[in-house]
Amino acid sequence: MLRLRPLLLALVLAAPLACSPPFDPKIYPNTDKLYQVAMAEFKAGRYDNAAKALEKLTLDLPARDPRLPLAFFYLAQSQNKLGENLLAAGTYNRLIDAFPQDTLVADALYLAGRAYEREWRHPELDATYGNNALTSFQSLLASYPDSPFAEPAKKEISKLDEWLAEKDYNTGYLYLKRKAFDSAILYFKDVIRLHPNAPKTKDAYLRLLESYRAIKYTEDARDLCDAMRKAYPNDRDVVKACGPAPATPAT
Repeated sequence: MLRLRPLLLALVLAAPLACSPPFDPKIYPNTDKLYQVAMAEFKAGRYDNAAKALEKLTLDLPARDPRLPLAFFYLAQSQNKLGENLLAAGTYNRLIDAFPQDTLVADALYLAGRAYEREWRHPELDATYGNNALTSFQSLLASYPDSPFAEPAKKEISKLDEWLAEKDYNTGYLYLKRKAFDSAILYFKDVIRLHPNAPKTKDAYLRLLESYRAIKYTEDARDLCDAMRKAYPNDRDVVKACGPAPATPAT
């Protein structure tokens, strides 16, 4: 019997929690009270409850109510805290679309980009979310270059640029190994054109040269070597692949 007492005590203490009804935003009589409750739930870290209340507020608040952009913003924040990255990104975009002049838009663009970016976990995966993130960051820089988020956005763009270049390079390399040279050429050209500063771009040049030579595109290979020498002057790998630059005729 003595051994059962701790277990019985734990059950008694847990009983009120087990019997508490689920959070229901519909019980609050008006949007004023619901907004207060929503923010209290958010500050307390009860993000599931906050999200329910804030979602209802986005539907119930009048279009000109100054709390409506905040409801969208904190709804997205709650979704983010719950790990619902795509929902969060979508809610940030709802805020951006509905209130394009609001002071929260710059924050929403950056945070939407970060939410999309978290869904693209590896370069080999589908790049849709990576491209969505890139669009958000680029929109931030175009519209709000002085935002505190501008510098972090530039860093994220650089990271995404590397990943996108790596994805295209890997696809091109796979085609190269299968001797599907025309397809490989398209991907390597995309790396060079779209991601000129990415670490993989030099490799894309070298593999593109390999592809041209495999199908005896002699003139294309020669022109590519000229471009490689300009892009990577005195680079050891480029010199090995193309040879030194032709001597300039004396005048």
